[in-house]
Amino acid sequence: MAIFFNEEFYGHIQDPFHPESPERLRGIVQKLKAHDLWKDVHSSKTGRKEHLKLVHEENYINFIETCGECSLTMDTRVHHETYGIAALSAECAIDAVMFSKEHGKPAFALTRPPGHHSGPNYGMGFCYFNNIAIAAKYLQGHGDRRIAVVDMDVHHGNGTEQIFAADPTVLYISTHQTGIFPGTGSLDFIGKGDGQGFNLNMPLASGCGDSTFDLAYRSLTLPVLEQFDPDALLVSIGVDNHYRDPLASLSLSSDGHLRQAKELLAFANAKCDGRTTFMLEGGYDIPALSEVVAGVVGAMESVEIPLEFTDIVDNSCLGRGTVERCMRNASEYWDL
Repeated sequence: MAIFFNEEFYGHIQDPFHPESPERLRGIVQKLKAHDLWKDVHSSKTGRKEHLKLVHEENYINFIETCGECSLTMDTRVHHETYGIAALSAECAIDAVMFSKEHGKPAFALTRPPGHHSGPNYGMGFCYFNNIAIAAKYLQGHGDRRIAVVDMDVHHGNGTEQIFAADPTVLYISTHQTGIFPGTGSLDFIGKGDGQGFNLNMPLASGCGDSTFDLAYRSLTLPVLEQFDPDALLVSIGVDNHYRDPLASLSLSSDGHLRQAKELLAFANAKCDGRTTFMLEGGYDIPALSEVVAGVVGAMESVEIPLEFTDIVDNSCLGRGTVERCMRNASEYWDL
């Protein structure tokens, strides 16, 4: 496996008290070094505008590049250096998926800023360019037919959904908390046009955690992935669905996160020639974020990382009804 990371990502600071801070990456790097996992680290070169255009409208790209000091939303600000760092984050995502394609091994891209809330002509939710969507489009331009995107962040990836809503060659599966930012990700939205059935949302109520996610993966995520038969699996990994996270109220433990990651890695090994790439999205409790990322990297290296945050809050499958409703919707298109 390989890690993709640039020192330049530390230079992205929206404001001194913003939750999406450089300390998130510093915590991850420190944890990986502590477990001798900070190795085979690759840096990307300058982000290329033609790669951003795979997903984003040129006017929007130019606006981010030239606006100087402005705000896309109240919590998503643009500074003079934002364009270069955000474009580099997208390039990091591309380099990671191409490594995985060329070597048949997993990769972890420590993308920052994150990307899954960014659509063709907008940014929001701390995101400017949609790293994972750009990487998926790039792969398809280099011979891949079908790409699966699994979004583990607590917030729905509205940008990713919009980009691929009508595209049957990209499967998008999201587990997220209902009723919070960005307010999208309805259970009943399954894509549009030719893309119907290829967009699956599981909006979970506050408190849902390990047992709910176990059911969701066992009963829907993994069976649909099997039937879709992707060339590559891309994962938007957010650790803000952890019970320690301050911005939301799902209750996954570190064990629960790692169990999902291991299931996805096992699927990719069996069905995608080992091709899976994790890309960092959210996660704002730095100890929990660092522990989970280290656990995932450790799983890629067959190294067990001791976990501290293992409380089981949801042991009675609080979200069973939501998962079963989603299965009923999906069963029109998939054998469940």
